[in-house]
Amino acid sequence: MIKPMIKTGLLAAALLLAIPNVQAKTFRMALGDAQGGTQWELGTKFAELFAAKTGKHKVRLFPNGQLGSEQDTVNDAAIGTLDFSVLAINNITPFSPTVGVLTLPYAIQSLDDAVKLTRGEIGKELTENTIRDAGVRIVGWAYSGFRVLTNSKRPVTTPADLQGMVIRVPKNEIMIATYQAWGVNPTPMAWSETFTALQQGVVDGQDNPYITNHAMKFYEVQKYITNIRYIFSLEPLIVSESVFQDQKPEVQKAILEAGEEATLHSEAYIKATEAKIKEDLVAKGMEIDDPADDEKEWIEKATTAVWPKYYDSIGGKEKLDHVMKVLGR
Repeated sequence: MIKPMIKTGLLAAALLLAIPNVQAKTFRMALGDAQGGTQWELGTKFAELFAAKTGKHKVRLFPNGQLGSEQDTVNDAAIGTLDFSVLAINNITPFSPTVGVLTLPYAIQSLDDAVKLTRGEIGKELTENTIRDAGVRIVGWAYSGFRVLTNSKRPVTTPADLQGMVIRVPKNEIMIATYQAWGVNPTPMAWSETFTALQQGVVDGQDNPYITNHAMKFYEVQKYITNIRYIFSLEPLIVSESVFQDQKPEVQKAILEAGEEATLHSEAYIKATEAKIKEDLVAKGMEIDDPADDEKEWIEKATTAVWPKYYDSIGGKEKLDHVMKVLGR
């Protein structure tokens, strides 16, 4: 009777040791924005899909910069201390400069352009580049719309109207250079500090998509919107590459599939909500103005000054030429 008992005991011990490998895990996802925007929509959809596909694992969202600035989350994901993050694409560009091709002013001129680039061969190449350069993998995209300019001072329809204003921008060279091309020296500032800076008059304005302005309640501290279309805001969902590689094949598959499906959801979401959000911003007291002369002066100054300056960092002028060819321009 002793041998069977020993065998039974060994089997029980082996089963106990195996349990941690099948236990459910809760992954953490950082969001720079508050609840209610496209980051939240992408993140919650991904979490829902991922939980359904794995049957056990969950994703917990931490909105509004709870886990640090968006650039901090790239660092944390790179070293494996954070699992997922949804962030503005301009906050990945410092770590993987070739991604900057998607943030050159007026390169993307529509949602269709954004979809074609992110879900085609160019998007795949940029994903490989972020793995190599930054230690993170892009597994999904939020489409947030064009970054429009807001301010608390006066209507703005030409670059000259910006004179004397202090405009907050992210810590992103391409965006800083664009405002300089318009004759303004902008103020780089962390996203987490922006609302308070607008509220206290430290800065007069900023730019973000309609849906982000609404989610962050900027209508409480800003009056005027200029409907410029210089950058289409893309917000990738990244996963730590080291965390991704630590997962079993079926979990990796679930991450990739959930990211693809959440991306499709984000496209449908912006199509369904942006017009309603613009109406609500007006109802809350904001005034929307279109740039003068179909934005020609804005476009000419930005593309002439900024594009050549960043050919090298995006991989050469031929990279931008290829993007234009893909877009049929």
